[in-house]
Amino acid sequence: MLPVIQYRRALHQIPELDDQLPETTAFVRRRLDGLAPFSPIPGSVCAFLDAGKPETAAFRADLDALPVTERTGLPYASRHSGVMHACGHDGHTALLLALADFAAAHRTELPRNVLFLFQPAEETTGGAERLCASGLLEQYRTARVFGLHLWPGLEAGRIFSRPGPLMARSNEVTVTITGKSVHLSRAAEGRDALAAGAEYLLRAYAALEDCLPADEPRVLRFGRMVSGTVRNAVSGETCLEGSLRTYRDEVQALCRRRLEEVGRQLAAETGCTVDVHLSTGYPAVWNHEGLWETVSQALSPCLLEAPALAAEDFSFYQRQVPGLFFFLGVGNTPELHAPDFCFDDEAVLPQGLAFLTQLLLLP
Repeated sequence: MLPVIQYRRALHQIPELDDQLPETTAFVRRRLDGLAPFSPIPGSVCAFLDAGKPETAAFRADLDALPVTERTGLPYASRHSGVMHACGHDGHTALLLALADFAAAHRTELPRNVLFLFQPAEETTGGAERLCASGLLEQYRTARVFGLHLWPGLEAGRIFSRPGPLMARSNEVTVTITGKSVHLSRAAEGRDALAAGAEYLLRAYAALEDCLPADEPRVLRFGRMVSGTVRNAVSGETCLEGSLRTYRDEVQALCRRRLEEVGRQLAAETGCTVDVHLSTGYPAVWNHEGLWETVSQALSPCLLEAPALAAEDFSFYQRQVPGLFFFLGVGNTPELHAPDFCFDDEAVLPQGLAFLTQLLLLP
């Protein structure tokens, strides 16, 4: 069995969350022992391979898993109850460990030094942002950065990407509406936060449809609405929770303004207080066009016609240095984050490693 497969199956059994990754980081550190691994932030493992070159190429993998109970039936399924590598991060980490093995064995052939970035908290608080803030990329003269993600629905073992926007900017949207609760027999004396919440949802959807051309990708959806206490009282408070996905900063700013405008209009009409809050979120994954030209001419990845509306904190690295992110197809598997997500690692990971090796050796 190839080492990259062994790494993935071992990691799959020990999933951990956020930046609390003691078993995972210990596993990674053992396999990077010859490269003097270090941890710039909690839950991370990094290593620098000095090839004596003036600049460095960085490669990133994410270590964290998801609070999902696994239902794959795999012989190497999760040993940690309620936690699972349901997003393929075990595959990403295995690929980067195998790439480190290759780089260490071919040091004299490398066109650049190599910085290996194993980060925590991609699924939660954005470990990439904290790793960038440590000054690591500048310290090691990083000139380019690469990463990839396993991706269902794309041909197994093939690499896909595109120049410019690849994945969306993500902002969590929380709308809190405060009214006045009264018994329904005195409903006219109250301020109905439930009705206001329902109206906000409909107006917000319409506002984001109308404010931009149809070919400008964006999506707003609310997945949770909580309101009221009992059936026979006017609701005094409603909370709407959703997510906004965009690509361009100016589009995100326009969407924010429209959501806030809807809130002000509704407050004036209903007498309720409407608070609209958007999280900072992750920036859009935006592939550097010049670096894409270089890589695509040499390695010919498959071109994606349209970007994805999923989000990824790899975007923080791209705001520091030119970077490219890729999708590694896993075929017609269950969706990411599903309890039965699995893929044919023997068909997929060697192909992904071959591509990363070509990136590593690219002049």
